[in-house]
Amino acid sequence: MGRIKKKGTSGATKNYITRSQAVRKLQISLPDFRRLCIFKGIYPREPRSKKRVSTSSTPSTTFYYTKDIQYLLHEPLLNKFRDQKALAKKISKALGRNEVSDAARFEKNLTPKLRLDHIIKERYPTFVDALRDLDDALSMLFLFANLPSTENVPPKIIAKCQRLTMEFEHYLIRTNSLRKSFLSIKGIYYQATIQGQDILWLVPYRFVQRTGGDVDFRIMATFVEFYTTLLSFVNFRLYTSIGLVYPPRFDAKSEEQGAELAAIQLEVQSGNADADMQDVTATQTNEKAQTEADRLLSLPDAEPSEEPQTNGDAAAEPVDGETETQDTSTTLDQFASLDPKADTLLQPSLTADASTASKLFESFTIFLSRETPRHPLEFILKAFGCKRVGWDTSLGEPGAYCSEDDKRITHQIVDRPDIPLPSPPLTDGEADMEDGEGGAVVRKSNERVPGRTYIQPQWVWDSINAGQLQRADLYAPGATLPPHLSPWVKAKRGEYDPTVPLAEQETAAEVEAAEAEEDEVDEEDADDALAEASEGEEIDGVRGDEEARALEDELEDEDGGMDVELAGSEDEEEDKPTDAAAGAADDDGDFGGFSDNEADADVDAATRAARDHQAELEAEATGKGVAAGKAGDKKKAAREVSQAKRTRAEREELEDVERRKMMMPRRKRKMYEKMVYSNARKDEEAEVLRAKKRKIEKGGGKKSKA
Repeated sequence: MGRIKKKGTSGATKNYITRSQAVRKLQISLPDFRRLCIFKGIYPREPRSKKRVSTSSTPSTTFYYTKDIQYLLHEPLLNKFRDQKALAKKISKALGRNEVSDAARFEKNLTPKLRLDHIIKERYPTFVDALRDLDDALSMLFLFANLPSTENVPPKIIAKCQRLTMEFEHYLIRTNSLRKSFLSIKGIYYQATIQGQDILWLVPYRFVQRTGGDVDFRIMATFVEFYTTLLSFVNFRLYTSIGLVYPPRFDAKSEEQGAELAAIQLEVQSGNADADMQDVTATQTNEKAQTEADRLLSLPDAEPSEEPQTNGDAAAEPVDGETETQDTSTTLDQFASLDPKADTLLQPSLTADASTASKLFESFTIFLSRETPRHPLEFILKAFGCKRVGWDTSLGEPGAYCSEDDKRITHQIVDRPDIPLPSPPLTDGEADMEDGEGGAVVRKSNERVPGRTYIQPQWVWDSINAGQLQRADLYAPGATLPPHLSPWVKAKRGEYDPTVPLAEQETAAEVEAAEAEEDEVDEEDADDALAEASEGEEIDGVRGDEEARALEDELEDEDGGMDVELAGSEDEEEDKPTDAAAGAADDDGDFGGFSDNEADADVDAATRAARDHQAELEAEATGKGVAAGKAGDKKKAAREVSQAKRTRAEREELEDVERRKMMMPRRKRKMYEKMVYSNARKDEEAEVLRAKKRKIEKGGGKKSKA
């Protein structure tokens, strides 16, 4: 009979250990255990089955690898934690004996200092590893740099975070390593490329921060302590790699006056005095490579040569009269897809990012108005080549390049409603009254300066994300800004892309549905117009009858209620016809009053004209309706034919797919159905977004026509 194994000595139970067991094994408190795990990068693990791993009747919730806890037994920080615990006991005893001075002396002289240098070297054996893990560090340090000082966040930590983050920003400005930025509701996202590694971090907006009570600042302070050490190492390596002295000189007085980035002054190392020359040489080389690449792209397509091309290692023979030179430009391959229905292949970019970033705002002198965010704009503009940035004195006096009235300013960034144009020139007498002692006319506040471009802050972000300057008129003060899109979100095939026109991404079914909807709307509009026309004609007819009756009443009132014979007698008295004529008229009996015949004729003519006008309107409306109905029937018939053809093709394709699915194994068939379902959900979402854009465009078109 084999030997019975003891429970918990083999299998999955041996590989995991609970948190309480780890604390007892290390003989430290739970807060110190948490700090140690954060410093060493050890996190809880989730086993497949907690019941099999747990040695107690109730399954525990937090497990660690046993090997990780065994690794912590040899950590030098354990001795520091034990020294802190012994010091805390001494201080408590001194305070118990009312020896306050001794307790203060113990805390000042005997407090052990924790050094995390060896942990940084253990966790990041190479510098590239440290750069890859810099995203969270920068986000945390920028967050604490913008927090107000409280009991949980002392001012020393805030000042240290501000200094380290500004040192990092100075390196990005010096090397033009910043690539993209995005304004979101959470804050401002930045992306930089350092030694081939893309680093993305988030900087909160500078609002008044209100810290809640549900935030555990002890855990966050532990991360900040580790990240400050990490960023100090990274900044030292970055500064020394470009020949700068680290740490740079920091002017506390200028920082108090609002200098911010200008408070840090960079110095070149004495042993590497030619570091700037190396940077200039590298920049010139990149410029030459970019110029050559642009020249190659501008050349017409040449016919393929019959001779084989030489490799890059083999040098071509120089032509007589020319010197042999080395071509530093690199021509990248262009990949073309053989299947026209396949996805478009991403082509390699020939643009030199560093040279493009260093020249984007190089020729501009930009002034920042007082309502704009100064620090992010100053950082981005300087990182993309602008050396001349000025701002209002309310934002901080030191470091400003120019004032608002400086004539060298080419662009002014404002975030306010439309700024009025300057007033017309004054006459001689008014100019004498307005001129100051120097003879210069005092410019009114909130008035544009001729020859200066006024733009909103979004123009800076959209320009750097696009890699080229955007149109300034689209970002004028008071103008409706274009949509600010994330530079990291790239629309895939079939998805909604707001940058592409709607006609290029609509499907055939969506186009037909939109046309059918437009035809229905047109028919409804035509019916409404016809109903309104008929109602108007009825109203006109009623009005015509009422006018006729009113005319009759007026004629009766003018007659004063007298008979027709009286009117005839008056006419007879005036005209005095002969007896023969009068007798003939009486014998015939046709003459019954001339005024009544005239009124009846006028009434009959008005009624007849109204009826004729109504008949013409009805005929015209009926004719148009018939024509529109015939055209609509033709469109419907053509649409039904195309829809039938498409439905037949779709039905055949579905049948083909079903036959193929029947030949698949069950596991692959389920996977394919899930994929089809997820793609259908994405297509529905894209269709909804395209429908919204279609309505917006139609609404804008109607407004513009109106």
